[in-house]
Amino acid sequence: YGNLQSLRNLAVEFKDVVARVIAKAIIPLLPLYIFGIFLNMTSSGQVYRIMVVFAYIIMVIFVLHILILLYSYAVAGAITRRNPLRLLANMLPAYLTALGTSSSAATIPVTFAQTIRNKVSEGVAGFVVPLCATIHMSGSAMKITCCALTICLLNGMPHDFGTFLHFILILGIVMVAAPGVPGGSIMAALAPLASILGFDADAQALMIALYIAMDSFGTACNVTGDGAIALIINKMFGRKDE
Repeated sequence: YGNLQSLRNLAVEFKDVVARVIAKAIIPLLPLYIFGIFLNMTSSGQVYRIMVVFAYIIMVIFVLHILILLYSYAVAGAITRRNPLRLLANMLPAYLTALGTSSSAATIPVTFAQTIRNKVSEGVAGFVVPLCATIHMSGSAMKITCCALTICLLNGMPHDFGTFLHFILILGIVMVAAPGVPGGSIMAALAPLASILGFDADAQALMIALYIAMDSFGTACNVTGDGAIALIINKMFGRKDE
């Protein structure tokens, strides 16, 4: 038991080290890195075409993440036999907080409070919300997949169904290990982007720029979806705070 506890403590401390490195060293330098990317695109005459694509992909991702939330709460509403739109409206403060912080971890207190407002028991909410803040990254995974497909189409790279299915399955596993800090998901996704989709340094840099520009929307989708999961788990275990 002592050895298992030591290994657990080592894993937790290593996770904290990775999260701190990303939050304190990598993320603060990303704006300068992205600025350099756009300077390079400007000098090569590609910036207008890329910016037009950026505008389209931002609109598509925004619509998709709204559809994901509507679907999630439609399922939760059907299972709990409650109005899904009212349940979703109760999570609006968590959505707005995530838009401002771009961090699932920082939004946990608000997500927890709004989940309780949806009549989820404190025990279930206290377990589901912090856990989902680190493993439930549906908005981030959707956003990364859309951006990756866009770059593949722009650059004439392979984008067949089998390749992207493989990428999505691996991405789902990688997202579980992604730190809950701004930009953590895209940093964790760089490995499958390179190994499965064949993204070189330039394509990865463009992915980072695309992702960071819309980071808050993915985070908002993630944390708002946590409330739907909490509702379903609460119903499964038959625990309600009326």
